Amino acid sequence: MKDSVLTIVTLGLAGFLLSPNSTILAQDPPTFAIEIEGGPVWQSRNDLQIPNDPSGTRFSLVDLVGTGAQPSGRLYLTWNISRRHGLRALLAPLSFTETGSPTETINFAGETYLTGSPVDGTYKFNSWRLGYRYLLRGTDRTRLYIGFTAKIRDAKVELRQGSTSSRKTDVGFVPLLHLAADWRFIDAWRLLFDFDGLAGGPGRAFDVALKLGYDLSDQTTLFGGYRTVEGGADVESVYNFAWLHYGVAGMSWRF
Repeated sequence: MKDSVLTIVTLGLAGFLLSPNSTILAQDPPTFAIEIEGGPVWQSRNDLQIPNDPSGTRFSLVDLVGTGAQPSGRLYLTWNISRRHGLRALLAPLSFTETGSPTETINFAGETYLTGSPVDGTYKFNSWRLGYRYLLRGTDRTRLYIGFTAKIRDAKVELRQGSTSSRKTDVGFVPLLHLAADWRFIDAWRLLFDFDGLAGGPGRAFDVALKLGYDLSDQTTLFGGYRTVEGGADVESVYNFAWLHYGVAGMSWRF
C-alpha cells in the first residue's frame, strides 16, 4: 500500500510542477481558514499482538468486533502567515468500543480472554498535529503545497471480558511529510488532495484524502470525498497495523 501511495503522490507532484502557467497569484491567500470534516469510518484491517513476543496472541480486531461503521470527525485550523508560508493544526479524535466473541483464546497485555464469552474491544487513535507548509506553486486555478507535520499519536487498545481487562496505551511523536493540492478545474468546482505520511524503520503512517469541493462563495466551500489512514508499528512492545476508510463531508470557511 505504501509503495502505491508514494507513487501516486510523486506523479501528482511532478504533474503540477511540469504543467504550464506557473504564475504566482497576485492576491494574498486568506489569513485564516477553518475546516470541519465528518462521516463514517470503517476498518478493513486492525491486527494486534501485545506484547510482540510469544506470550502475546496475534489477532484481528476486525474479526473480533467487525468492520464498523463508526462516527468520526476532525477540525483543521489554518493560519497563512504570508503568501507562501502557513501553519495548520489538526484535531482528529477517534475512539470506539464494540463487542464480539473470540474464536480462539487471546493472550493480550498480560491477561487471557477465552472463547464462548463476549469481549468488549476498545480502540482509540487520536491524532493531534501541527504543520508548516510552503506554497510551492500558485495560479488562478491551482495551488500546490509542500511541508512537514508534527503528529502526536494518542492511542489505546483495551479488551474486557467480565471482570478481566487489560490495555495498552501509547502517546508518541511522529514526523510526517505534507503535500496538498487545490485545483479549481471549472467555475466553482475544485478538487482537493491532502497527504500526511512517512515510512521507515519499524513503522509507517499515511493519511490521504481526495475530495470534491463546491464554492458557495469566495469564503465558503462545501466538500465530500474519501479519506484513508493506514499504518502501524512492529516493535518489541507492540505489533499493530490498521487500515481505516472514511466517507467524509464538510465545510471550510476562509477569512
